Amino acid sequence: MEESKYGQAGVNIDLADQAKARLAEMVRGTFTENVIGDFGGFGSVFGLKGIGGAANVLVSSADGVGTKLKLAFMTGRHDTIGHDLVNHLTNDILCMGARPLFFLDYIGAGKIDGDVVTSIVKGIADGCRENGCALLGGETAEMPGFYTAGEYDLAGFIVGIAKRNALPEKSAIKPGDYLIGFSSSGLHTNGYSLARHALFDLGKMPLNQIIPETGTTVADELLTIHRSYLKTILPYMERKLFKAAAHITGGGFEGNISRILPPDVDAVIDTSLWKPPGIFRAIQRLADVSSEEMYRVFNMGIGMVTVVEAKDVPYLKKTMRAPGCEVVPLGATIPGSGKVVLEL
Repeated sequence: MEESKYGQAGVNIDLADQAKARLAEMVRGTFTENVIGDFGGFGSVFGLKGIGGAANVLVSSADGVGTKLKLAFMTGRHDTIGHDLVNHLTNDILCMGARPLFFLDYIGAGKIDGDVVTSIVKGIADGCRENGCALLGGETAEMPGFYTAGEYDLAGFIVGIAKRNALPEKSAIKPGDYLIGFSSSGLHTNGYSLARHALFDLGKMPLNQIIPETGTTVADELLTIHRSYLKTILPYMERKLFKAAAHITGGGFEGNISRILPPDVDAVIDTSLWKPPGIFRAIQRLADVSSEEMYRVFNMGIGMVTVVEAKDVPYLKKTMRAPGCEVVPLGATIPGSGKVVLEL
Protein backbone atom coordinates (compact mmCIF):
# COMPACT_ATOMS: atom_id res chain seq x y z
CA MET A 1 0.00 0.00 0.00
CA GLU A 2 1.39 3.39 -0.99
CA GLU A 3 2.33 5.64 1.89
CA SER A 4 0.16 8.74 2.21
CA LYS A 5 1.60 12.18 1.61
CA TYR A 6 1.03 12.97 5.30
CA GLY A 7 2.98 9.84 6.18
CA GLN A 8 5.78 10.91 3.86
CA ALA A 9 5.81 14.21 5.71
CA GLY A 10 6.36 12.34 8.98
CA VAL A 11 2.87 11.85 10.43
CA ASN A 12 1.37 8.35 10.47
CA ILE A 13 -2.32 8.64 11.28
CA ASP A 14 -2.85 4.87 11.39
CA LEU A 15 -0.17 4.37 14.06
CA ALA A 16 -1.58 7.25 16.08
CA ASP A 17 -5.06 5.69 15.92
CA GLN A 18 -3.69 2.33 17.03
CA ALA A 19 -1.96 3.94 20.01
CA LYS A 20 -5.18 5.68 21.05
CA ALA A 21 -7.10 2.41 20.88
CA ARG A 22 -4.63 0.81 23.31
CA LEU A 23 -5.11 3.71 25.72
CA ALA A 24 -8.89 3.45 25.92
CA GLU A 25 -8.97 0.60 28.46
CA MET A 26 -6.52 2.36 30.79
CA VAL A 27 -8.45 5.61 30.59
CA ARG A 28 -11.83 3.95 31.22
CA GLY A 29 -10.31 2.19 34.23
CA THR A 30 -10.03 5.56 36.02
CA PHE A 31 -13.65 6.66 35.42
CA THR A 32 -15.72 7.60 38.45
CA GLU A 33 -19.53 7.69 38.66
CA ASN A 34 -19.63 11.32 37.57
CA VAL A 35 -18.04 10.70 34.17
CA ILE A 36 -20.65 11.11 31.44
CA GLY A 37 -20.07 9.51 28.06
CA ASP A 38 -17.05 7.61 26.80
CA PHE A 39 -13.45 8.08 25.79
CA GLY A 40 -12.75 9.70 22.42
CA GLY A 41 -15.30 12.49 22.07
CA PHE A 42 -14.55 16.10 21.14
CA GLY A 43 -15.09 17.13 24.75
CA SER A 44 -15.28 15.36 28.08
CA VAL A 45 -18.13 15.71 30.54
CA PHE A 46 -18.01 15.45 34.32
CA GLY A 47 -21.24 15.77 36.29
CA LEU A 48 -21.53 17.21 39.78
CA LYS A 49 -23.98 14.60 41.12
CA GLY A 50 -23.68 14.50 44.88
CA ILE A 51 -20.85 17.04 45.02
CA GLY A 52 -22.17 20.27 43.49
CA GLY A 53 -24.12 23.16 44.88
CA ALA A 54 -23.26 26.58 46.23
CA ALA A 55 -21.30 25.05 49.11
CA ASN A 56 -18.55 23.87 46.75
CA VAL A 57 -16.14 25.45 44.29
CA LEU A 58 -14.02 24.00 41.50
CA VAL A 59 -10.23 24.40 41.68
CA SER A 60 -7.93 23.84 38.69
CA SER A 61 -4.24 23.86 37.84
CA ALA A 62 -1.91 23.06 34.93
CA ASP A 63 1.77 22.15 34.89
CA GLY A 64 4.50 19.92 33.47
CA VAL A 65 7.36 17.99 35.05
CA GLY A 66 10.22 20.10 33.71
CA THR A 67 13.54 18.56 32.80
CA LYS A 68 12.78 15.41 34.76
CA LEU A 69 11.60 14.32 31.31
CA LYS A 70 15.27 14.08 30.35
CA LEU A 71 15.65 11.17 32.80
CA ALA A 72 12.81 9.33 31.10
CA PHE A 73 14.52 9.85 27.75
CA MET A 74 17.93 8.76 29.06
CA THR A 75 16.67 5.61 30.81
CA GLY A 76 13.90 4.61 28.42
CA ARG A 77 11.60 4.41 31.46
CA HIS A 78 8.39 6.26 30.71
CA ASP A 79 5.90 4.63 33.10
CA THR A 80 6.49 6.91 36.12
CA ILE A 81 6.70 10.40 34.64
CA GLY A 82 2.91 10.61 34.23
CA HIS A 83 2.40 9.53 37.85
CA ASP A 84 4.73 12.39 38.85
CA LEU A 85 2.56 14.81 36.93
CA VAL A 86 -0.73 13.73 38.52
CA ASN A 87 0.69 13.81 42.05
CA HIS A 88 2.30 17.20 41.48
CA LEU A 89 -0.97 18.77 40.33
CA THR A 90 -2.95 16.99 43.05
CA ASN A 91 -0.68 18.60 45.63
CA ASP A 92 -1.09 22.01 44.01
CA ILE A 93 -4.88 22.06 44.31
CA LEU A 94 -4.65 20.38 47.73
CA CYS A 95 -3.14 23.65 48.95
CA MET A 96 -6.58 25.16 48.27
CA GLY A 97 -8.31 22.37 50.20
CA ALA A 98 -9.42 20.61 47.01
CA ARG A 99 -9.56 16.96 46.06
CA PRO A 100 -9.17 16.08 42.38
CA LEU A 101 -12.14 15.19 40.19
CA PHE A 102 -10.63 14.74 36.76
CA PHE A 103 -7.40 15.07 34.83
CA LEU A 104 -6.44 15.74 31.21
CA ASP A 105 -3.04 15.29 29.58
CA TYR A 106 -1.11 16.63 26.61
CA ILE A 107 1.69 14.68 24.91
CA GLY A 108 3.56 16.27 22.01
CA ALA A 109 6.26 14.48 19.99
CA GLY A 110 7.97 14.65 16.64
CA LYS A 111 6.91 11.06 15.96
CA ILE A 112 4.43 9.12 18.09
CA ASP A 113 5.80 5.89 19.52
CA GLY A 114 2.80 3.83 20.59
CA ASP A 115 4.71 1.91 23.26
CA VAL A 116 6.11 5.08 24.80
CA VAL A 117 2.72 6.80 24.85
CA THR A 118 1.16 3.70 26.41
CA SER A 119 3.81 3.76 29.18
CA ILE A 120 3.26 7.46 29.83
CA VAL A 121 -0.50 7.04 30.07
CA LYS A 122 -0.08 4.01 32.33
CA GLY A 123 1.75 6.28 34.79
CA ILE A 124 -0.96 8.92 34.50
CA ALA A 125 -3.64 6.28 35.12
CA ASP A 126 -1.73 4.97 38.16
CA GLY A 127 -1.60 8.50 39.58
CA CYS A 128 -5.29 9.08 38.90
CA ARG A 129 -6.24 5.86 40.69
CA GLU A 130 -4.03 6.75 43.68
CA ASN A 131 -5.79 10.10 44.05
CA GLY A 132 -9.35 9.02 43.20
CA CYS A 133 -9.29 11.06 40.03
CA ALA A 134 -10.76 10.30 36.59
CA LEU A 135 -8.49 10.54 33.55
CA LEU A 136 -11.11 12.25 31.47
CA GLY A 137 -9.27 12.88 28.23
CA GLY A 138 -6.25 14.48 26.61
CA GLU A 139 -4.42 15.22 23.41
CA THR A 140 -1.57 13.51 21.58
CA ALA A 141 0.10 15.71 18.96
CA GLU A 142 2.57 14.50 16.33
CA MET A 143 4.71 17.37 14.98
CA PRO A 144 7.60 16.24 12.77
CA GLY A 145 10.65 18.46 12.90
CA PHE A 146 9.49 20.25 16.05
CA TYR A 147 10.84 17.92 18.75
CA THR A 148 14.22 16.19 18.95
CA ALA A 149 14.02 12.52 17.94
CA GLY A 150 13.16 10.30 20.88
CA GLU A 151 11.89 13.18 23.00
CA TYR A 152 8.43 14.50 23.85
CA ASP A 153 6.66 17.08 25.95
CA LEU A 154 4.14 16.29 28.66
CA ALA A 155 1.65 18.55 30.43
CA GLY A 156 -1.33 17.98 32.66
CA PHE A 157 -4.51 19.79 33.60
CA ILE A 158 -6.45 18.99 36.78
CA VAL A 159 -9.83 20.05 38.13
CA GLY A 160 -10.84 19.46 41.73
CA ILE A 161 -13.56 20.42 44.17
CA ALA A 162 -13.31 22.18 47.51
CA LYS A 163 -15.70 23.27 50.21
CA ARG A 164 -16.19 26.99 49.85
CA ASN A 165 -16.07 27.57 53.60
CA ALA A 166 -12.83 25.57 53.89
CA LEU A 167 -10.79 27.62 51.42
CA PRO A 168 -7.62 28.84 53.15
CA GLU A 169 -7.47 32.52 54.07
CA LYS A 170 -4.20 34.36 54.59
CA SER A 171 -5.77 36.50 57.30
CA ALA A 172 -6.22 33.39 59.48
CA ILE A 173 -2.45 33.00 59.89
CA LYS A 174 -1.20 34.76 63.02
CA PRO A 175 2.12 35.10 64.84
CA GLY A 176 2.65 32.09 67.10
CA ASP A 177 1.28 29.51 64.64
CA TYR A 178 3.35 26.39 64.05
CA LEU A 179 4.82 25.18 60.76
CA ILE A 180 4.69 21.44 60.08
CA GLY A 181 6.54 19.75 57.24
CA PHE A 182 5.81 16.50 55.42
CA SER A 183 8.78 14.65 53.96
CA SER A 184 9.33 14.39 50.23
CA SER A 185 10.19 11.22 48.36
CA GLY A 186 13.19 12.94 46.75
CA LEU A 187 13.60 15.71 44.20
CA HIS A 188 9.93 15.39 43.18
CA THR A 189 9.74 17.38 39.92
CA ASN A 190 11.97 20.39 40.53
CA GLY A 191 15.64 21.27 40.30
CA TYR A 192 16.52 18.67 37.68
CA SER A 193 18.63 21.01 35.56
CA LEU A 194 20.99 21.55 38.50
CA ALA A 195 20.75 17.91 39.58
CA ARG A 196 21.71 16.66 36.10
CA HIS A 197 24.58 19.16 35.94
CA ALA A 198 25.90 17.98 39.31
CA LEU A 199 25.57 14.23 38.76
CA PHE A 200 26.27 13.91 35.04
CA ASP A 201 28.40 16.90 33.99
CA LEU A 202 30.46 17.31 37.15
CA GLY A 203 30.19 13.91 38.82
CA LYS A 204 30.49 11.97 35.53
CA MET A 205 28.10 9.38 36.97
CA PRO A 206 26.49 6.75 34.72
CA LEU A 207 22.82 5.96 35.28
CA ASN A 208 23.59 2.66 37.03
CA GLN A 209 26.13 4.08 39.49
CA ILE A 210 25.27 3.96 43.17
CA ILE A 211 25.15 7.41 44.77
CA PRO A 212 27.19 7.12 48.01
CA GLU A 213 24.83 9.36 49.98
CA THR A 214 21.69 7.42 49.00
CA GLY A 215 22.69 3.81 48.34
CA THR A 216 20.54 3.84 45.19
CA THR A 217 21.42 4.15 41.52
CA VAL A 218 21.32 7.52 39.82
CA ALA A 219 18.43 6.37 37.61
CA ASP A 220 16.31 5.02 40.47
CA GLU A 221 16.93 8.06 42.67
CA LEU A 222 16.12 10.64 40.02
CA LEU A 223 13.00 8.81 38.80
CA THR A 224 11.48 8.38 42.28
CA ILE A 225 7.81 9.33 42.01
CA HIS A 226 6.63 12.68 43.35
CA ARG A 227 4.72 12.02 46.58
CA SER A 228 0.99 12.80 46.92
CA TYR A 229 -0.11 14.27 50.26
CA LEU A 230 -3.83 14.16 49.51
CA LYS A 231 -4.97 11.42 51.88
CA THR A 232 -2.90 12.70 54.79
CA ILE A 233 -3.60 16.41 54.57
CA LEU A 234 -7.05 16.92 53.01
CA PRO A 235 -9.14 15.88 56.06
CA TYR A 236 -7.38 18.52 58.17
CA MET A 237 -7.62 21.17 55.47
CA GLU A 238 -11.38 20.61 55.19
CA ARG A 239 -11.76 21.08 58.95
CA LYS A 240 -9.43 24.11 58.92
CA LEU A 241 -7.10 22.48 61.40
CA PHE A 242 -4.48 23.36 58.82
CA LYS A 243 -4.86 27.06 58.16
CA ALA A 244 -2.85 26.84 54.94
CA ALA A 245 -0.54 24.57 52.97
CA ALA A 246 2.39 25.26 50.65
CA HIS A 247 3.61 22.76 48.06
CA ILE A 248 7.41 23.07 47.97
CA THR A 249 8.19 23.10 44.25
CA GLY A 250 10.19 25.51 42.06
CA GLY A 251 11.40 28.41 44.19
CA GLY A 252 11.96 26.22 47.24
CA PHE A 253 10.96 27.35 50.72
CA GLU A 254 11.07 31.09 50.21
CA GLY A 255 9.27 31.09 46.88
CA ASN A 256 6.40 28.88 48.01
CA ILE A 257 5.78 29.52 51.71
CA SER A 258 5.71 33.27 51.03
CA ARG A 259 2.66 32.68 48.80
CA ILE A 260 0.49 31.73 51.78
CA LEU A 261 1.64 34.40 54.27
CA PRO A 262 -0.31 37.57 55.09
CA PRO A 263 1.64 40.84 54.67
CA ASP A 264 2.27 41.25 58.41
CA VAL A 265 3.55 37.76 59.26
CA ASP A 266 6.92 36.07 58.67
CA ALA A 267 7.64 32.32 58.69
CA VAL A 268 10.82 31.24 60.48
CA ILE A 269 12.21 27.87 59.36
CA ASP A 270 14.80 26.12 61.55
CA THR A 271 16.65 23.87 59.12
CA SER A 272 18.42 22.03 61.98
CA LEU A 273 15.14 20.25 62.79
CA TRP A 274 15.56 17.71 59.97
CA LYS A 275 18.33 16.19 57.89
CA PRO A 276 17.99 16.58 54.12
CA PRO A 277 18.03 13.23 52.29
CA GLY A 278 21.22 12.01 50.66
CA ILE A 279 20.36 13.11 47.11
CA PHE A 280 20.48 16.76 48.17
CA ARG A 281 23.75 16.28 50.00
CA ALA A 282 25.22 14.61 46.90
CA ILE A 283 24.17 17.48 44.62
CA GLN A 284 25.54 20.08 47.02
CA ARG A 285 28.86 18.23 47.29
CA LEU A 286 29.34 17.68 43.56
CA ALA A 287 28.28 21.14 42.40
CA ASP A 288 29.59 23.06 45.42
CA VAL A 289 26.23 24.79 45.87
CA SER A 290 25.65 27.13 48.82
CA SER A 291 23.02 26.17 51.37
CA GLU A 292 21.11 29.33 50.53
CA GLU A 293 20.81 28.31 46.89
CA MET A 294 19.94 24.70 47.75
CA TYR A 295 16.90 25.87 49.72
CA ARG A 296 15.85 28.19 46.88
CA VAL A 297 16.02 25.45 44.24
CA PHE A 298 15.06 22.19 45.99
CA ASN A 299 12.54 20.93 48.52
CA MET A 300 15.44 19.63 50.65
CA GLY A 301 13.35 16.69 51.88
CA ILE A 302 10.16 18.61 52.73
CA GLY A 303 7.49 18.40 50.05
CA MET A 304 4.59 20.10 51.82
CA VAL A 305 4.40 22.67 54.62
CA THR A 306 1.25 23.36 56.65
CA VAL A 307 0.34 26.03 59.18
CA VAL A 308 -1.45 25.05 62.38
CA GLU A 309 -2.55 26.91 65.50
CA ALA A 310 -0.48 26.01 68.56
CA LYS A 311 -3.49 24.72 70.50
CA ASP A 312 -4.23 22.12 67.81
CA VAL A 313 -0.76 20.53 67.78
CA PRO A 314 -1.48 17.98 70.56
CA TYR A 315 -4.61 16.76 68.76
CA LEU A 316 -2.71 16.41 65.49
CA LYS A 317 0.03 14.42 67.21
CA LYS A 318 -2.58 11.95 68.46
CA THR A 319 -4.65 11.56 65.31
CA MET A 320 -2.44 12.17 62.27
CA ARG A 321 -1.36 9.19 60.22
CA ALA A 322 1.11 9.66 57.38
CA PRO A 323 2.16 6.22 56.09
CA GLY A 324 5.64 6.28 54.62
CA CYS A 325 5.93 10.01 55.24
CA GLU A 326 7.80 11.69 58.08
CA VAL A 327 6.06 14.61 59.83
CA VAL A 328 8.56 17.27 60.92
CA PRO A 329 8.24 20.43 63.06
CA LEU A 330 9.76 23.24 61.01
CA GLY A 331 9.34 26.46 62.96
CA ALA A 332 6.77 29.14 63.64
CA THR A 333 5.27 32.40 62.47
CA ILE A 334 6.24 35.78 63.91
CA PRO A 335 5.24 39.41 63.29
CA GLY A 336 6.88 40.58 60.07
CA SER A 337 6.32 41.55 56.47
CA GLY A 338 5.33 38.37 54.63
CA LYS A 339 8.85 36.94 54.36
CA VAL A 340 10.34 33.49 54.89
CA VAL A 341 13.35 33.45 57.20
CA LEU A 342 15.62 30.41 56.91
CA GLU A 343 17.86 29.67 59.87
CA LEU A 344 20.67 27.75 58.18
